[in-house]
Amino acid sequence: TATRTSPNTTLGNISSWVAHDLQTKGPEISHSITSSTALHAVLNGIAWLRSGMTDKFLVGGSEAALTPFTLAQMRALKIYTEEENEFPCRALDLEKGSNSMMLGEGAGAICLETDPSKEPLAYITGMGYATEILEHSVSLSTEAQCFQRSMKTALKGLNPGDVDAIVMHAPGTVKGDLAEFRAIEAVFGKEVPALTTNKWKIGHTFGASGVLSLELAILMMQQQEFIPVPFFKNKNLPERLNRIMVNAVGFGGNAVSILLERPG
Repeated sequence: TATRTSPNTTLGNISSWVAHDLQTKGPEISHSITSSTALHAVLNGIAWLRSGMTDKFLVGGSEAALTPFTLAQMRALKIYTEEENEFPCRALDLEKGSNSMMLGEGAGAICLETDPSKEPLAYITGMGYATEILEHSVSLSTEAQCFQRSMKTALKGLNPGDVDAIVMHAPGTVKGDLAEFRAIEAVFGKEVPALTTNKWKIGHTFGASGVLSLELAILMMQQQEFIPVPFFKNKNLPERLNRIMVNAVGFGGNAVSILLERPG
């Protein structure tokens, strides 16, 4: 193994490289909480802003998962897709008979500010997080209790009917998609918002998935256009997109929900 393998590949180097390029003077933090990494970075950034120790914080996530080792891991867990059609990942297809998760790669970053000089892309008006004890490290409980708690906390007393859409985690697995859907039904009851996900198009980008879901939510609010999933029929499409919730959960039941609101 090359001498510099560890310092050049260790996770902590990611934030250090970004900080070096930007010549920042603040803290440089990296963490890995699998698929909820990016949304936990958002939580971390908000904590720093609320502490008063900074007024700006750059947060995000990145993932380069398309390696033989990682693909072999997912196949060994029997959650990876075996299909080769146009959309091998059938995320949010609640009637699929087999797991259809497919990996993708990506990266994204968002600047959080307490007092932006320009009109913000979106306001974060709610956030929630929760974990639950699971029997298997890659599973969710049948009713996804962690998601129920994270979404209820993110709502913070808001009427469920005031949320116009949810960008689901929906990894494309049979149990994962269904458990999150049941959790949404449990929290929102008869007022389930329009549901969507981006994983049927770009795959599951693990640590980057949360920030890419935030991007989808922001773009839908900016364009006032709901982007549906072809495998799922929403009962009611929103007339407006003013509030969108974004979900993510890491292996082991570590859920985060972020509620975004359109400026103005």
